[in-house]
Amino acid sequence: MTQQASAASRAAAATHRPSSTWTGWGQWLALITMTVDHLARYAVPDSWGLGWADSSIGRIAFPLFAAMVAWHGLFNTRNPLRYARRILVIGLVAQLPYMLMPRSADGLILNICFTLSLGLTGGAWLQALGGRLERGTLGPPRLIAEAGLAVAAWATAGLWVEYSHLGLLMIPLYMIAMRALHEGGEALAERLVATAMALPVLAVAGLMNSSDMAKSFTVATCLAILLLAAGAHRLIPRVPLGMPRRLWLGWYPGHFAAIALWLWLAGGLG
Repeated sequence: MTQQASAASRAAAATHRPSSTWTGWGQWLALITMTVDHLARYAVPDSWGLGWADSSIGRIAFPLFAAMVAWHGLFNTRNPLRYARRILVIGLVAQLPYMLMPRSADGLILNICFTLSLGLTGGAWLQALGGRLERGTLGPPRLIAEAGLAVAAWATAGLWVEYSHLGLLMIPLYMIAMRALHEGGEALAERLVATAMALPVLAVAGLMNSSDMAKSFTVATCLAILLLAAGAHRLIPRVPLGMPRRLWLGWYPGHFAAIALWLWLAGGLG
Protein backbone atom coordinates (compact mmCIF):
# COMPACT_ATOMS: atom_id res chain seq x y z
CA MET A 1 0.00 0.00 0.00
CA THR A 2 2.86 2.38 0.79
CA GLN A 3 4.41 1.83 -2.63
CA GLN A 4 1.05 2.33 -4.32
CA ALA A 5 0.48 5.56 -2.40
CA SER A 6 3.96 6.75 -3.31
CA ALA A 7 3.37 5.98 -6.98
CA ALA A 8 0.03 7.79 -6.87
CA SER A 9 1.69 10.78 -5.26
CA ARG A 10 4.36 10.91 -7.97
CA ALA A 11 1.71 10.62 -10.68
CA ALA A 12 -0.28 13.47 -9.15
CA ALA A 13 2.84 15.63 -8.97
CA ALA A 14 3.65 14.87 -12.61
CA THR A 15 0.11 15.82 -13.63
CA HIS A 16 0.33 19.10 -11.72
CA ARG A 17 3.76 19.91 -13.13
CA PRO A 18 3.61 22.65 -15.80
CA SER A 19 4.67 22.06 -19.37
CA SER A 20 8.32 22.85 -20.06
CA THR A 21 8.11 22.99 -23.85
CA TRP A 22 8.90 26.71 -23.76
CA THR A 23 12.41 25.98 -22.48
CA GLY A 24 13.27 24.38 -25.84
CA TRP A 25 12.69 27.77 -27.47
CA GLY A 26 14.34 29.49 -24.52
CA GLN A 27 17.59 27.59 -25.00
CA TRP A 28 18.01 28.81 -28.56
CA LEU A 29 17.01 32.36 -27.69
CA ALA A 30 19.34 32.46 -24.67
CA LEU A 31 22.38 31.25 -26.62
CA ILE A 32 21.72 33.60 -29.55
CA THR A 33 21.15 36.71 -27.43
CA MET A 34 24.13 35.90 -25.18
CA THR A 35 26.41 35.43 -28.18
CA VAL A 36 25.24 38.67 -29.79
CA ASP A 37 25.86 40.45 -26.48
CA HIS A 38 29.38 39.10 -26.10
CA LEU A 39 30.35 39.67 -29.74
CA ALA A 40 29.16 43.28 -29.53
CA ARG A 41 30.92 43.79 -26.20
CA TYR A 42 34.23 42.01 -26.75
CA ALA A 43 34.89 41.16 -30.40
CA VAL A 44 33.42 43.92 -32.56
CA PRO A 45 35.26 47.28 -32.82
CA ASP A 46 33.49 50.27 -31.31
CA SER A 47 33.56 51.94 -34.72
CA TRP A 48 30.93 49.46 -35.91
CA GLY A 49 28.37 51.16 -33.69
CA LEU A 50 26.84 47.97 -32.26
CA GLY A 51 26.76 49.14 -28.66
CA TRP A 52 22.96 49.17 -28.87
CA ALA A 53 22.95 45.36 -29.09
CA ASP A 54 24.47 45.08 -25.62
CA SER A 55 21.76 47.33 -24.17
CA SER A 56 18.86 45.62 -25.93
CA ILE A 57 19.18 42.10 -27.33
CA GLY A 58 21.94 41.29 -24.86
CA ARG A 59 19.71 42.09 -21.88
CA ILE A 60 17.45 39.14 -22.69
CA ALA A 61 20.07 36.46 -22.01
CA PHE A 62 20.62 36.58 -18.24
CA PRO A 63 16.96 36.77 -17.09
CA LEU A 64 16.19 33.97 -19.56
CA PHE A 65 19.01 31.73 -18.33
CA ALA A 66 18.01 32.43 -14.73
CA ALA A 67 14.37 31.66 -15.52
CA MET A 68 15.18 28.29 -17.11
CA VAL A 69 17.41 27.30 -14.18
CA ALA A 70 14.70 28.34 -11.71
CA TRP A 71 12.00 26.50 -13.69
CA HIS A 72 13.95 23.25 -13.92
CA GLY A 73 15.10 23.54 -10.31
CA LEU A 74 11.52 24.00 -9.17
CA PHE A 75 9.54 21.68 -11.44
CA ASN A 76 11.82 19.23 -13.27
CA THR A 77 14.55 17.96 -10.99
CA ARG A 78 14.43 15.93 -7.79
CA ASN A 79 17.83 17.21 -6.70
CA PRO A 80 18.31 20.97 -7.32
CA LEU A 81 21.68 20.93 -5.57
CA ARG A 82 23.05 18.34 -7.98
CA TYR A 83 21.74 20.50 -10.82
CA ALA A 84 23.54 23.49 -9.27
CA ARG A 85 26.78 21.48 -9.15
CA ARG A 86 26.51 20.68 -12.86
CA ILE A 87 26.16 24.38 -13.65
CA LEU A 88 29.16 25.08 -11.43
CA VAL A 89 31.29 22.60 -13.41
CA ILE A 90 30.47 24.49 -16.62
CA GLY A 91 31.46 27.70 -14.88
CA LEU A 92 34.79 26.28 -13.79
CA VAL A 93 35.56 25.18 -17.36
CA ALA A 94 34.54 28.57 -18.74
CA GLN A 95 36.35 30.72 -16.17
CA LEU A 96 39.75 30.84 -17.88
CA PRO A 97 38.49 31.93 -21.33
CA TYR A 98 36.05 34.27 -19.57
CA MET A 99 38.96 35.94 -17.78
CA LEU A 100 40.62 36.59 -21.14
CA MET A 101 37.80 38.90 -22.22
CA PRO A 102 38.80 42.59 -22.27
CA ARG A 103 36.95 44.54 -19.60
CA SER A 104 37.50 47.79 -17.75
CA ALA A 105 36.88 46.41 -14.25
CA ASP A 106 39.90 45.22 -12.31
CA GLY A 107 40.01 42.16 -10.09
CA LEU A 108 38.57 38.67 -10.34
CA ILE A 109 34.98 38.31 -11.51
CA LEU A 110 33.38 34.87 -11.63
CA ASN A 111 31.27 34.14 -14.69
CA ILE A 112 27.50 33.86 -14.88
CA CYS A 113 27.46 30.11 -14.17
CA PHE A 114 28.63 30.85 -10.61
CA THR A 115 25.76 33.35 -10.29
CA LEU A 116 23.26 30.78 -11.54
CA SER A 117 24.64 27.94 -9.42
CA LEU A 118 24.69 29.95 -6.19
CA GLY A 119 21.29 31.44 -6.96
CA LEU A 120 19.77 27.99 -7.44
CA THR A 121 21.36 26.82 -4.19
CA GLY A 122 19.74 29.71 -2.35
CA GLY A 123 16.42 29.12 -4.08
CA ALA A 124 16.45 25.43 -3.18
CA TRP A 125 17.15 26.31 0.46
CA LEU A 126 14.19 28.73 0.50
CA GLN A 127 11.86 26.21 -1.14
CA ALA A 128 12.74 23.55 1.43
CA LEU A 129 12.41 25.95 4.34
CA GLY A 130 8.62 25.87 4.54
CA GLY A 131 8.44 22.07 4.67
CA ARG A 132 11.10 21.89 7.34
CA LEU A 133 9.24 24.41 9.48
CA GLU A 134 5.96 22.52 9.06
CA ARG A 135 7.59 19.22 10.08
CA GLY A 136 9.18 20.84 13.10
CA THR A 137 12.70 19.84 12.04
CA LEU A 138 13.98 23.41 12.09
CA GLY A 139 13.95 25.17 15.44
CA PRO A 140 14.40 28.93 15.92
CA PRO A 141 18.15 28.76 16.76
CA ARG A 142 18.88 26.67 13.66
CA LEU A 143 16.69 28.92 11.51
CA ILE A 144 18.48 32.06 12.72
CA ALA A 145 21.88 30.46 12.13
CA GLU A 146 21.01 29.28 8.62
CA ALA A 147 19.44 32.61 7.68
CA GLY A 148 22.49 34.49 8.96
CA LEU A 149 24.81 32.20 7.01
CA ALA A 150 22.71 32.63 3.86
CA VAL A 151 22.82 36.44 4.13
CA ALA A 152 26.57 36.37 4.77
CA ALA A 153 27.15 34.08 1.78
CA TRP A 154 25.00 36.33 -0.43
CA ALA A 155 26.82 39.48 0.72
CA THR A 156 30.24 37.91 0.12
CA ALA A 157 29.54 36.11 -3.15
CA GLY A 158 27.89 39.20 -4.62
CA LEU A 159 31.27 40.93 -4.60
CA TRP A 160 32.76 38.32 -6.91
CA VAL A 161 30.13 37.05 -9.32
CA GLU A 162 28.79 38.51 -12.54
CA TYR A 163 25.61 40.60 -12.01
CA SER A 164 26.60 40.93 -8.36
CA HIS A 165 24.10 40.83 -5.47
CA LEU A 166 21.03 41.53 -7.57
CA GLY A 167 21.93 38.72 -9.97
CA LEU A 168 22.10 36.26 -7.08
CA LEU A 169 18.54 37.19 -6.08
CA MET A 170 17.00 36.44 -9.47
CA ILE A 171 16.63 32.65 -9.21
CA PRO A 172 15.29 32.57 -5.60
CA LEU A 173 12.76 35.31 -6.47
CA TYR A 174 11.85 33.55 -9.72
CA MET A 175 11.20 30.30 -7.84
CA ILE A 176 8.96 32.01 -5.29
CA ALA A 177 7.01 33.78 -8.03
CA MET A 178 6.74 30.74 -10.30
CA ARG A 179 5.39 28.55 -7.53
CA ALA A 180 2.87 31.17 -6.46
CA LEU A 181 1.67 31.84 -10.01
CA HIS A 182 1.45 28.15 -10.93
CA GLU A 183 -0.25 26.96 -7.76
CA GLY A 184 -2.48 29.98 -7.16
CA GLY A 185 -6.19 29.36 -7.35
CA GLU A 186 -8.83 31.23 -9.33
CA ALA A 187 -10.07 33.34 -6.42
CA LEU A 188 -9.25 37.03 -6.66
CA ALA A 189 -7.38 37.06 -3.35
CA GLU A 190 -5.19 34.15 -4.43
CA ARG A 191 -4.37 35.76 -7.78
CA LEU A 192 -3.51 39.04 -6.06
CA VAL A 193 -1.15 37.24 -3.68
CA ALA A 194 0.49 35.42 -6.60
CA THR A 195 0.90 38.71 -8.46
CA ALA A 196 2.47 40.29 -5.39
CA MET A 197 4.99 37.44 -5.28
CA ALA A 198 5.99 38.28 -8.86
CA LEU A 199 6.65 41.98 -8.29
CA PRO A 200 10.09 41.56 -6.62
CA VAL A 201 11.39 39.80 -9.75
CA LEU A 202 10.41 42.74 -11.92
CA ALA A 203 11.84 45.24 -9.43
CA VAL A 204 15.23 43.50 -9.29
CA ALA A 205 15.25 43.17 -13.10
CA GLY A 206 14.83 46.92 -13.40
CA LEU A 207 17.47 47.72 -10.80
CA MET A 208 20.04 45.49 -12.51
CA ASN A 209 20.37 47.89 -15.44
CA SER A 210 21.19 51.57 -15.82
CA SER A 211 19.77 52.61 -19.19
CA ASP A 212 16.06 52.76 -19.95
CA MET A 213 16.49 50.48 -22.96
CA ALA A 214 18.29 47.81 -20.93
CA LYS A 215 15.67 48.01 -18.17
CA SER A 216 12.87 47.60 -20.72
CA PHE A 217 14.31 44.47 -22.33
CA THR A 218 15.17 42.83 -19.00
CA VAL A 219 11.83 43.57 -17.36
CA ALA A 220 9.91 42.50 -20.49
CA THR A 221 11.78 39.18 -20.52
CA CYS A 222 10.94 38.57 -16.86
CA LEU A 223 7.31 39.51 -17.41
CA ALA A 224 7.02 37.01 -20.29
CA ILE A 225 8.45 34.26 -18.06
CA LEU A 226 6.03 35.08 -15.25
CA LEU A 227 3.11 34.88 -17.69
CA LEU A 228 4.32 31.42 -18.70
CA ALA A 229 4.28 30.37 -15.04
CA ALA A 230 0.79 31.78 -14.64
CA GLY A 231 -0.55 29.42 -17.32
CA ALA A 232 0.71 30.52 -20.72
CA HIS A 233 3.11 27.56 -20.72
CA ARG A 234 0.21 25.45 -22.02
CA LEU A 235 0.13 27.47 -25.26
CA ILE A 236 3.77 26.91 -26.27
CA PRO A 237 4.35 24.15 -28.87
CA ARG A 238 7.42 21.94 -28.82
CA VAL A 239 10.42 23.40 -30.62
CA PRO A 240 10.93 21.73 -34.05
CA LEU A 241 14.69 21.37 -33.54
CA GLY A 242 15.74 20.60 -30.00
CA MET A 243 19.03 21.90 -28.67
CA PRO A 244 21.70 19.15 -28.83
CA ARG A 245 22.85 18.45 -25.28
CA ARG A 246 26.55 18.77 -26.10
CA LEU A 247 25.98 22.11 -27.79
CA TRP A 248 24.00 23.37 -24.79
CA LEU A 249 26.69 22.30 -22.30
CA GLY A 250 29.69 23.36 -24.38
CA TRP A 251 28.60 26.61 -25.97
CA TYR A 252 29.24 28.88 -22.98
CA PRO A 253 32.91 27.99 -22.45
CA GLY A 254 33.40 27.31 -26.17
CA HIS A 255 32.25 30.69 -27.44
CA PHE A 256 34.49 32.49 -24.93
CA ALA A 257 37.43 30.40 -26.13
CA ALA A 258 36.59 31.26 -29.75
CA ILE A 259 36.36 35.00 -28.96
CA ALA A 260 39.67 34.84 -27.05
CA LEU A 261 41.32 33.13 -30.02
CA TRP A 262 39.93 35.74 -32.39
CA LEU A 263 41.17 38.60 -30.20
CA TRP A 264 44.61 37.00 -29.97
CA LEU A 265 44.81 36.59 -33.72
CA ALA A 266 43.64 40.17 -34.18
CA GLY A 267 46.15 41.45 -31.64
CA GLY A 268 43.50 42.67 -29.24
CA LEU A 269 43.95 40.29 -26.31
CA GLY A 270 45.67 41.37 -23.15
